[in-house]
Amino acid sequence: MQQDNLDALSLPLESIVEALIFVASSPLTPAQLATAIGVREEEIRAALLRLEESYQKRGLRLRIHQGHYELTTAPEVSLYVERLLGLEVGSRLSKAALETLAIIAYRQPITRAGIEAIRGVNSDSVVRSLLAKGLIEERGRADSPGRPLLYGTTSDFLAYFGLESLDQLPPLEASDEESSDNSLLKD
Repeated sequence: MQQDNLDALSLPLESIVEALIFVASSPLTPAQLATAIGVREEEIRAALLRLEESYQKRGLRLRIHQGHYELTTAPEVSLYVERLLGLEVGSRLSKAALETLAIIAYRQPITRAGIEAIRGVNSDSVVRSLLAKGLIEERGRADSPGRPLLYGTTSDFLAYFGLESLDQLPPLEASDEESSDNSLLKD
């Protein structure tokens, strides 16, 4: 580690990493942090692990999404944050939106036709609504006739449900009569 910058500030590496993530306008990669601080990426990754561990009993969390790190509030304090900011607590998602989000989360990237094949109904308005809320995003186009758009979940989706990664989604379970219908959900 290059000690010149760290010694001058006499701060632990975690403190510097924390400050950079806090002021960044978008999530940062370990490589970006390493370049900004002037240390090796391995040292940044170790500092990120220590930082993540230190947040486990605090009001903040270090969230990781597709290799990018950002600070968020802990899901356990969401009620207080909503109250302070005057956010509408009743901004719940409809059953159709939750169903569509589940399909996208487990099958991403997926086309609108793929969503509709699983749901059995037109999903245009639900997909538009989820796009507007920032819970899903366009992920390119499929290599099939007409080159339809592909959709996937966003980091806002993870934050909304208090997840750090898609790996924390519960496993899919299906009853015997539903197993053939839900086999479309499985990889």
